[in-house]
Amino acid sequence: MSTLSKISVAALLGMAVISSGCATGPTQEQTGTVVGGALGGILGSQIGAGSGRTAAIIAGTLAGAVIGGSVGRTMDDVDRMNVSRALETSPDHRPVAWRNPNTGHSFQATPTRTYQASGQDCREYTVVGNIDGSRETITGVACRDAQGRWINQ
Repeated sequence: MSTLSKISVAALLGMAVISSGCATGPTQEQTGTVVGGALGGILGSQIGAGSGRTAAIIAGTLAGAVIGGSVGRTMDDVDRMNVSRALETSPDHRPVAWRNPNTGHSFQATPTRTYQASGQDCREYTVVGNIDGSRETITGVACRDAQGRWINQ
């Protein structure tokens, strides 16, 4: 199994573990942590060879998880409301931007793909956050629940 495949499997397993004990699905922080960790591991796998490559994968995974998690951790109810608004009203590839008046952080949510899964409306999306001068990105998938709310998958 290639390094990329191992990292992909690890990311999927991580997401399964995170969501298995929760009726509401993973939080933005959890999603960001898993996605960031997977992307960091992929980048790390491109560096060095042998034990040096292994160290780079580990370092990249940890760094990516920390960065990805910080986007979700910094989002409050105002930000989650704006992500839901983007999912509800914006066509694919049309960003919705806002600045949180409570934190001063700015975000941009962009729905990237709309589809149906198991009879539910679902949307893939990307959120780019500018947090204390640092640009961070997370991606996710949200589907409507029975009450019409967008829930992260």
